[in-house]
Parts: sequence; structure tokens; C-alpha cells
Amino acid sequence: MSIVVTNLTHTYMKGGPFEKTALYNINLKIDDNEFVGIIGPTGSGKSTLVQHFNGLLKPTSGKVYVNGMDTTGSSLKELRKQVGIVFQYPEHQLFEETVYKDIAFGLKKMGLKENEIEERVCNSISSVGLSKDVLHKSPFELSGGQKRRVAIAGILVMNPRILVLDEPAAGLDPRGRDEIYNLIVELHNKKGLTVILVSHSMEDIAKLARRVIVMNEGKIVMDGQVEEVFKNAEKLESIGLSVPQITYLMKKLKAIIPGLNENIFTVDEAKREIVKYLKKAR
Repeated sequence: MSIVVTNLTHTYMKGGPFEKTALYNINLKIDDNEFVGIIGPTGSGKSTLVQHFNGLLKPTSGKVYVNGMDTTGSSLKELRKQVGIVFQYPEHQLFEETVYKDIAFGLKKMGLKENEIEERVCNSISSVGLSKDVLHKSPFELSGGQKRRVAIAGILVMNPRILVLDEPAAGLDPRGRDEIYNLIVELHNKKGLTVILVSHSMEDIAKLARRVIVMNEGKIVMDGQVEEVFKNAEKLESIGLSVPQITYLMKKLKAIIPGLNENIFTVDEAKREIVKYLKKAR
């Protein structure tokens, strides 16, 4: 089991005049090698929840276990070897004069030998699809997409088993967005990483995730396979979310062509469904 959350409640500034409870009695299990999407309106508790997974936040009450480690009692150093978190605009955290030094920073703090550091840095930069030539460049010379990859490499170099990504494609153009998401899928498939993706994009979640957790007002209101969750358009709309745009289109097409399957959540699925219908109609 990767992550087990039991009766988690988190209150910011407890006891103060601005006290605010962000999570209420969350119970959740995420297994090894799952690809989970987390969606919800702004302020629903998504980011607060995932920050408990590597000890950035501690429960006000309840427990969070990561690979058997209690996040309130375990070494943060050990916990953060298990869980890497990539926040929005992670390239803003780049600070060293070269890409190599930036990626190696955490390893140097661990006191590893230079030859091991070099090997892990080279493996990490290769795993995000960048040439080793960039290691001696300033990270600020790189494109936005390359910076994002370097920031992810800085997480991967610690060899985490769980990768948490909070809006990892924010601010990128369509090409950069596709590159980042293709990279994440590749890391999940080839390295067997457990991936937890927080996103406002229903299209991205439908395309990438296998399981979707829906949050609202600090609670989990839905949790299931992509198809199960996105079939409930009315419930999602009632909390200010939506299904992917292609699903609305397929529902309109079904009103004209009754034989179409309306439970379609990605453009690729829609293409296959329409081609299948046209072949039958000939």
C-alpha cells in the first residue's frame, strides 16, 4: 500500500482568529503504481491534502501513512525520499548557476560521494528526455518546458516511489503541456511510479488518470474509475465542475445519432466511436 489516510482533519491557524478547517475526516487509500487524478473547485482542499503526503503539513487529527511510515513520527528526510512533490511553476524554485548543481543540490546535502551524485544526476536528466549537454548550462537559459523538466529531474534524482504533481503543466503552451504529460505517463509506465495528479483540467484527468478523486469543501465527494466519475455530470456541475468538453459534444451528437455511445471522455475515444459508427452505417 502506498498511501493510507485515516480520519484526516487539517485546520489552519487552529485556535487563532483566522482559524479555518481545510480538510474534514478524510479516509483514503492509494495503492502502488496507481495513477490517480484529484479534482475539485478552488479551495476544496486538494493541495492541502497532497501536502500531507510528504510531511509538508501535519494532521490536526487523524493519520497519514506512506509506505507504512507515519508522517507525524517518521524522519522527514526518509519520507521525502519516498514522495516527491512538483508544485505549480516548479521552475521558479531553480536557483543554482548550472542545471547540474541544481539537480545535485539535494544529493550533496545527503553527503553522497561525487561519483554517485554524477551518476544519479545523469540518469535523472536522461529520464526527463533532456540531453546531458544541458547540465552545464544555466537553467535560466532554457525554454519554459525545459525548465519544467529540469525541476522534475531535481525531484526524480531522489528516487521517489510516489510522484505528486500539482498543476504541473500550468502556464505552458500546448506543445509544452503535451511534452510534460507524455513524460509523466512514461515515468509511470516505465519506472512504475505511483502518480497523483492535481488538475483543474477535466480533459487532462480523463486522458491520463485511471482513478479520479473529487473534492469539495474539504471532503471527498466522489472516488472511482474515470468512467464512473465522469458519468455523473449533474453531480459534478452541482459543485462547480464539469465533464470534459468532448463528452458534452458526444451527448449532443447522440440526440441526432441515437446509436452513438455518449459516455466518451477523451478526443481519441470520440474518434474511435465515430469511426466505428460510420463503418456500421455503410
